[in-house]
Amino acid sequence: MTIETAPINVHAMRNAAAQASHFLRSMANADRLMLLCQLSQGELGVSDLEELTGIRQPSLSQQLGILRREGLIVPRKMGKKVFYSIGEPKVLVMIQQLYELFCNEGRGS
Repeated sequence: MTIETAPINVHAMRNAAAQASHFLRSMANADRLMLLCQLSQGELGVSDLEELTGIRQPSLSQQLGILRREGLIVPRKMGKKVFYSIGEPKVLVMIQQLYELFCNEGRGS
């Protein structure tokens, strides 16, 4: 038995695959994932992120720059301090899924 579905629009699928691939590449770094995990809990300053993740300068600035350019996080300046928060809702969905798949193993449901 087969399920009848609408024909697959290959052009739309290719476009969606390219967007998904770009999004995943933006997150595909252990330091960036750690930063996004911390920011999924709320806005944090650069010094807070450095302390919570153990990522030191200049790597921290480099990874924050990539996340900012990709639109995954957004900065907010307050005087000389910069605070970051998640800027793309898809990030929160992905972080939740990654948590369930990789961090919540062996813990009761």
